[in-house]
Amino acid sequence: MMTVKELSKLTGISVRTLHYYDEIGLFLPTEKSEAGYRLYDDKALEILQQILFFREFDIPLKDIKAVMENPELEKNEILKMQRNMLIKKKERIEKLIKSIDDILKGDNNMDFTIFNKTELEEMFQNMIELMPDDIKNLSIKEFGSIEEWKKHYIEVSSSEEMQKSYRKVVEWFGGKDKFIEISQKPISKEVAISYTKRLDSILQKLADKIGCDVDSFEVKEIIGELGFVMKQMTQIKEEKGLMLSQVSYYRNEKIKPKIDEKYGEGASEFFAKAIEEFYKN
Repeated sequence: MMTVKELSKLTGISVRTLHYYDEIGLFLPTEKSEAGYRLYDDKALEILQQILFFREFDIPLKDIKAVMENPELEKNEILKMQRNMLIKKKERIEKLIKSIDDILKGDNNMDFTIFNKTELEEMFQNMIELMPDDIKNLSIKEFGSIEEWKKHYIEVSSSEEMQKSYRKVVEWFGGKDKFIEISQKPISKEVAISYTKRLDSILQKLADKIGCDVDSFEVKEIIGELGFVMKQMTQIKEEKGLMLSQVSYYRNEKIKPKIDEKYGEGASEFFAKAIEEFYKN
């Protein structure tokens, strides 16, 4: 058995941190001595090692606790999960090192690749698993088979233009790992419908202000509400980039007539100007 001080010395984790892990139920001592001191065995050391692996990725402690306490996950499954995470981190680091080496050699060709082929294949699989059956069946019919559909998806997603788009979206979510995490846990259909109705209500309010100065408090207040709901709905870290992308959407020649028909003449341009004004700084 090791005392908390001995465990701290062995692992480099402070005594205070080990005490805190115990307090929140993340890492408990094997037993306590008659004097009340925490004691740890070799099995506890293995558990602590798994926790530290997760901390390498800045995963919140509450999320680590949930994984560690999941009765459906065995030790080997957790290790495999961590191994895959480490491999992906290694690939990203190697890619960054290669980019720096290329620049040092005088090769300034920028690599915009965000997701490699393996990651795109995982994203495709996750997409079709979450997709409604009717839409899935229509897509399979269009491409002839899932394999052909997958081939097309990876080809399009691997293009430089699409990878640049991914880079922008990843920034909105606060990082690649966060984007992947959220894409694997989309909001339910019911919640999506609720958000859609709320957004429509906000846009109706904004349409009622057509003719007002886009710099006025009343217009800015509505745009602020719109941005807040968009951030909630998409679960992004910062909504500014997403909201400014809506400007192009409202000014799209194919979209403008539909927006104006629904919310009133000139609504599309008014929405675009109001968003630009709110997020210009």
